[in-house]
Amino acid sequence: MPVRLPPALPGMRIGLYGGSFNPAHPGHRHVSLTALRRLRLDRIWWMVTPGNPLKDHGELAPLEVRVETARRVASHPRILVTDFESAIGARYTRQSLRYLRLRHPAVHFVWIMGADSLASFHRWQGFRSIAAMMPIAVIDRPGFTLSAPGSRAAQALARFRVEEEAAGRLADRRPPAWTFLHGPRSTLSSTALRVRDRSSANY
Repeated sequence: MPVRLPPALPGMRIGLYGGSFNPAHPGHRHVSLTALRRLRLDRIWWMVTPGNPLKDHGELAPLEVRVETARRVASHPRILVTDFESAIGARYTRQSLRYLRLRHPAVHFVWIMGADSLASFHRWQGFRSIAAMMPIAVIDRPGFTLSAPGSRAAQALARFRVEEEAAGRLADRRPPAWTFLHGPRSTLSSTALRVRDRSSANY
């Protein structure tokens, strides 16, 4: 299967936002717009995964459906959607990020995650190697403002934390480097949307 990536030029600052997007929703867009502005990025790539190894795949919509929904929700010239992980057979995030680093060595990538993901980041395979590959920006989520910065992964990487005021230069930093961005938070979640849709279908 040919691997098609969004266009990228040397020196560009690109945020990588991965997930199942099952389904994509305005909360994902909110996180992306926050990252574009606060991190001074040129682009955000939504990496729609074949499936998260830590989650139940029983309710996972087909990949092509999730990609199409993501493109519709993103609706922004600087937010691009890709499903390249399926093409390269990646199962874990570290595999995907290593591939991108090799494919585009002159691009300044930043990994973007919600604070809920930081809370469980220590369970990701090779979370330390992910942190060593590229800077990380954590976007605040309701319910995780206090707990996520105290999580096991955050404590393990505490000495590499960058002050929020310096977030605009995060993409240029040598990893490990990460920051936690506070601000307006979206209460939307893919899980809640699936529950709502199931409830509606029962009426």
